[in-house]
Amino acid sequence: MTDVDTIRIAFEESSLTTLKIVIGAILFGIALDTKLSDFSAAVRRPGAIAIGIVAQFLLLPAITFVLTLVLDLRGSVALGLILVACCPPGNVSNILTHRAGGDVALSVSMTAVGNVLAIVLMPLNVAFWGGLHPTGQKVLEDIDLSALDMLVEVGLVIGLPFVAGIAIARLWPRVASVGHRIIGPLSYVALAAIIVIGVANNWDIFVDYISVVLLAVFLHDALALLLGYGIGRATRLPDASVRAMTFEVGIRNAGLGLLLVFTYFDGLGGMALVAAWWGIWDIIAGLTVAILWRRRMGVAA
Repeated sequence: MTDVDTIRIAFEESSLTTLKIVIGAILFGIALDTKLSDFSAAVRRPGAIAIGIVAQFLLLPAITFVLTLVLDLRGSVALGLILVACCPPGNVSNILTHRAGGDVALSVSMTAVGNVLAIVLMPLNVAFWGGLHPTGQKVLEDIDLSALDMLVEVGLVIGLPFVAGIAIARLWPRVASVGHRIIGPLSYVALAAIIVIGVANNWDIFVDYISVVLLAVFLHDALALLLGYGIGRATRLPDASVRAMTFEVGIRNAGLGLLLVFTYFDGLGGMALVAAWWGIWDIIAGLTVAILWRRRMGVAA
């Protein structure tokens, strides 16, 4: 079997453009449900927000780095996990927090702040941790990745839709409310369709190599959820806030990671497989945790 570091996942230019539009739509949908008061609420709860930011942008990438060393992963697989760990949360975390009976206000505030900070912190984190990795470093050198180029791309994909969505939410709240209910679900369905079509078009590669990333993604996702839960408990946050923290740290916007894989890494095999499978498994694991929490509360799932 060919080394996973040398394979490339086929992805047409038109499909990449579609993926950019879909990811932009997802961020636009998040912003339509974000109000300036969410940032004000974050200022009024600096402790909880700071805990979440440290967990998301410092602890999770660091733990991911250690995990890739412990598992002795190939360069592209290791970089895939690092990239996903550096991605911001999506509003799936808000949905799961609500379903689990968590602190939705905290979840929404953390999502808003996390996505804004990710514009700068995500490219820097990927360059830093990827550059430190013994096998990932070689892949980055071969690709000659520029953190500045990625910052510009992330700024365009996250920043512009986010600013536009918040502006609409501020000026036309009713339009934003209706738009969020339509754009949010449709954009996630579109992302799922893109992933399914991509897997179908590369089925032989997926079947041959999925076993390479299954254990790594399972452990990584579990660690991300446990980190959110553990740091919430360790800092003695209320139960509802712990649930929000679990999903804000554990749920990553792997779709954004997938976009960056095809934009800057030419569909590098291990990275693409990690991002695609992470996006699927993350929702399955998160939904399972939310349902179990809800049942513990005595509420029907």
